[in-house]
Amino acid sequence: MKKRLLLDKEEREILDAIESGRWERVRPKKARLKHYAEIARRTLRKDQRMNIRISKSDLQGLKARAAEKGLPYQTFVSSLLHRYVSGSSS
Repeated sequence: MKKRLLLDKEEREILDAIESGRWERVRPKKARLKHYAEIARRTLRKDQRMNIRISKSDLQGLKARAAEKGLPYQTFVSSLLHRYVSGSSS
């Protein structure tokens, strides 16, 4: 049985365009890629250290969730904190 995706209107339009062949791949210019790479580098730079104490069960839960996503647990925790402070829920 095929799993049915829950897509919003914009996502359905994109999927329809891809499946119908109306979607065209556009290669960005090298300068634009360099610009985005620099933004990512500055955004993702980890230049501060933080130590916290949490319960053993919470740490085990974080490690399990990170493993499900195929991430090191510290990277997973860092991404959770980033999404929280930036207001992103995804």
